[in-house]
Amino acid sequence: MGSPTENGDHRYTFGDYLSWPEEQRWELINGIAYAMTPAPSTQHQKILVEVTRQFSNFFLEKPCDVFAAPFDVRIPRGDEKDELIDTVVQPDIVVVCDPTKIDEKGCKGAPDLVVEIVSPSTVQKDLKEKMTLYERAGVKEYWIIHPSDQMVMLFKIGPDRKYGRPEILTKDDSLQVELFEALTVDLKLVFKE
Repeated sequence: MGSPTENGDHRYTFGDYLSWPEEQRWELINGIAYAMTPAPSTQHQKILVEVTRQFSNFFLEKPCDVFAAPFDVRIPRGDEKDELIDTVVQPDIVVVCDPTKIDEKGCKGAPDLVVEIVSPSTVQKDLKEKMTLYERAGVKEYWIIHPSDQMVMLFKIGPDRKYGRPEILTKDDSLQVELFEALTVDLKLVFKE
């Protein structure tokens, strides 16, 4: 099968996704294909590396795994077979603490924590489609990092399984990660010029 189209006229599955050219990066949200091009900016990549470094240092010798994009996260609706899953995303960073969710294809099910670093071309998808998706899937913490504003929006899932109002942090803050008690992310280093 060739490359998909982004117009929403066709619904795709993970089975289709596996047949697409490897040099192209795509995400599927509810069967709709979204291109992951062009490549992220230099600033995006610096932030990605720094947050991943801080996470990786913290989780060394701990039971959770940290993965940076590209890394496929399949979000099934129920117990459908892999090839029928219609949502496959590549968050910038994920933390997964349940080893049964990890396989050679990536992660199947909700990660514990997801980080998305937005750009002008992805901000709407990250704030609407992906936030709805992560909330429905039960992702406990969802971070949206805004490089241009040097700000992090931190969403936590509540007892009602909904994200409440975000906690807003800036480059002058240290982010205490409630989900992992001793983890503190130094945002001065994340947004270092």
